[in-house]
Amino acid sequence: MNFFGRLSNGWKLGMTSFGIIRETPSLMLFPVLSGVSLLFICATFLGGIAAFFGFEFESIFARLGGGGDWLAYVALFFFYLVNFTVVVFFNVGLIHCARLIMDGEQANVGDGIAYSLSRIEAIVSWALLAATVGVVLKTLEDRLGAIGKLLIGIVGIVWSVATFFVVPVVAYENLSPIQAVKRSAQIMKDKWGDAIGANFSFGLFYLLGILFIGIISVLLFFVHPVVAIAAGVLSFLFLITLVSAAKTVFLAAAYRHVNDEPVKYYDSEVLDNVFAPKKR
Repeated sequence: MNFFGRLSNGWKLGMTSFGIIRETPSLMLFPVLSGVSLLFICATFLGGIAAFFGFEFESIFARLGGGGDWLAYVALFFFYLVNFTVVVFFNVGLIHCARLIMDGEQANVGDGIAYSLSRIEAIVSWALLAATVGVVLKTLEDRLGAIGKLLIGIVGIVWSVATFFVVPVVAYENLSPIQAVKRSAQIMKDKWGDAIGANFSFGLFYLLGILFIGIISVLLFFVHPVVAIAAGVLSFLFLITLVSAAKTVFLAAAYRHVNDEPVKYYDSEVLDNVFAPKKR
């Protein structure tokens, strides 16, 4: 498929995802709740560390940033654990709501949160594995120097690709965390083969949104600088929320499609072309 064909398919998939969000705007509450929860957790976490070290911030950063203190890695593990739990919890809820919509049913935030609560054991189990991997990679990065950073960066990319479908797998398949990774990786291998890349991403929508926000902010600057800054910040937050929700809706659609389930609203032929052709 040529560049313009990929661009056309990507645009169709993105607009379909945004269309679902437009029909059910409450879906955007999931990334909002996730973001607010993470901000609260970060504030609480840093406050707890500061209190533990007597609010001596130089001591905190020296001990937590030096890479040699095991307390730093313990703290990092729990930070990752809580963050992954929160993010996956709300993503599972959003994916479930998207699934209901694609089945022709009504969905609201309560339905998604209730379903996430029913899968909380699987969500936390996955977060434990993800946090462990995160800490291991961070430890190796700290100890291996510049070459280690490069190698860990490559490993991080491979991990991200392998776990692309982990959230819907965690949501709907009764597998252990390790099995969930294997299942996600198998889906990716079946669809991508040896290629590490796809024919679609939401990067274009981020770019277009940022350009639009930039133009509007510049125009508003001539009205009043404060108005321009406020409008720019709020618009940027809305863009992140909208695209994040649309990406998760698309993930739900892609997961249904690879499992040969009907995907309402999406063109099956276009979904077939999402993944790079498998190499033989």
